[in-house]
Amino acid sequence: MSNSTGTTDGPGNLPARPDAAAGRIPRSRMTGPQRRSQLIEVGRALFAVRGLDGTTIEEIAAAAGVSKPVIYEHFGSKEGLYTQVVEYEFRILLAAINDALTQEAKPRVLVERAALALLTYIEERTDGFRILMRDAPPSQPEGAFSTLLSHVTARVEYILSDEFARRGFSAADGAMYAQMLVGMVAMTGQWWQDARQPDKRAVAAHLVNLAWNGLTGLKKDPELRSEA
Repeated sequence: MSNSTGTTDGPGNLPARPDAAAGRIPRSRMTGPQRRSQLIEVGRALFAVRGLDGTTIEEIAAAAGVSKPVIYEHFGSKEGLYTQVVEYEFRILLAAINDALTQEAKPRVLVERAALALLTYIEERTDGFRILMRDAPPSQPEGAFSTLLSHVTARVEYILSDEFARRGFSAADGAMYAQMLVGMVAMTGQWWQDARQPDKRAVAAHLVNLAWNGLTGLKKDPELRSEA
C-alpha cells in the first residue's frame, strides 16, 4: 500500500528501518564490563607484539573500534590499560600454580603439577606470558614475573619442608633449593615458549627428572607419576 507521499511502508504500514533497507544488522551496544574486557583483550594482543612503549593509544582504539576517550574513560591512560592487562595475567597464572601446589600429593607430584600448570599457561596464553616476561608496569616496578616467582617460591619452600626435614636438610637449605627449583622451571618455561618441542608433558617429566634424581641419577626416559 502506498502512503500519501508515494512511498511504500514496511509490514503493517510501518516505515522500513534504514539499517534493514541497507542490508546492515545494527550492532548491539557493549555494556561497561564487556567493553572493558574487550579493551583488555585488544591491549594484550598489541602489547605482546610491541610492548608498552611501542604501542600507541591510537592503535588500541582503532583495533577495538572505539575512540580514544573510551580508553581514557575505562583506564585513565595507556599505562593504566597496560597495568590492568599485567595484573589480569598475573592473577590467572598465580591461581593456576597455586591450585597445582595446594592439592594433596607427594612433593614430587606437586612439582610436576606446578611445572605443567606453567607450561599450560604458556601454551594457552602465550601473549600474556610474553607481557609478563617483557615489561614491568608502573604499579610493579620490580617486574610482574619476578613478583609471581617470589610467591611461588615461598609456597614451594613450605611444601618441601617435610621432605627436607626427613632427609636431614636444614631450613636454610630448603629455602635455597626452592629458589633453584622454581628458577629452573621458570627458565625452562621461557625457552619452551618459542621451542614448543617436545610437548609440555615431556618437558615437565624431564624437569622433575633433573630436580629429583640429579645428574648422576638421571633416567633415560623419565615419565610423570601424576595423571594431570
